Amino acid sequence: MATEVKICGINSNDALNAAQEAGAEYLGFVFFPKSPRNVSVEQAAALAKQVKSEIKKVGLLVNASDDDIRLITEQVPLDILQLHGSETPDRVAEIKRNFGLEVMKVIKISEQKDFETVSVFEEVSDRLLFDAKPPKDLKNALPGGNAISFDWRLLAGKSWKRSWMLAGGLNCDNVKDAIQISGAPAVDVSSGVEDQPGLKSVEKILGFTSKAKNT
Repeated sequence: MATEVKICGINSNDALNAAQEAGAEYLGFVFFPKSPRNVSVEQAAALAKQVKSEIKKVGLLVNASDDDIRLITEQVPLDILQLHGSETPDRVAEIKRNFGLEVMKVIKISEQKDFETVSVFEEVSDRLLFDAKPPKDLKNALPGGNAISFDWRLLAGKSWKRSWMLAGGLNCDNVKDAIQISGAPAVDVSSGVEDQPGLKSVEKILGFTSKAKNT
């Protein structure tokens, strides 16, 4: 089975069209004001209307309140809520219960012990996403999209109850190695297909997706 691809940080028609043309299975919209990829609810709603029915629309949230989530989900027809903050298992379960959408919890990895929370989050999430934990000395670090990878060998040979994705520092040059080393069934990219923070490259989106699917 070909590796699935998620293009995150969609904020323009060009990026959306390129991701759809390339065959991405997931498109991510970032609702986090500090991110250069942040979109307003109105922007996301307009873009989401153009997404093909077979592609899943993912909303990236960081420690969002119920009021914030409700404002987004009432206007943007999302399929998955990606929780990229410090949400606890109880909070993840609460969001899933309150909004009736699939929930994907991001688990940030830098070393083996960071996998210790997986078993708990598997019980309350529909999906998992493993991303690189930002170093403590990284200035202005974002919850994700920092163009930083972790050691993919940490994932080798592991299996989970839930479907999962790999993220963190992926780009056209390393995605093949990342898939082969980690065994990831799906990959998530944001900064790795940009010409500058927040500006997606059509060529990089097409190239990344092609390499991922042909690995």
